Amino acid sequence: MTITTLLFASYADALGVESVQLQLPEGATARDAVEQLRAFPGGDRLPPLPLLAINLEYVRADAPLAAGDELAVIPPVAGG
Repeated sequence: MTITTLLFASYADALGVESVQLQLPEGATARDAVEQLRAFPGGDRLPPLPLLAINLEYVRADAPLAAGDELAVIPPVAGG
């Protein structure tokens, strides 16, 4: 199955792209997608368990993915 992964701020800088199409096996989870991203050049700068959202809803790393899903990998945000 194919999903779209969106990267923001320092994560986009680390991988050099703002989005990536990933090919994952049926039954894959958000964690599986992050592991695949961490194998890309610069992916070692991603934490093992970043904040994640599937189709605009925050999820845990064990959340299942479906073909066509959009996975957002969200870096920490500081404000004031």
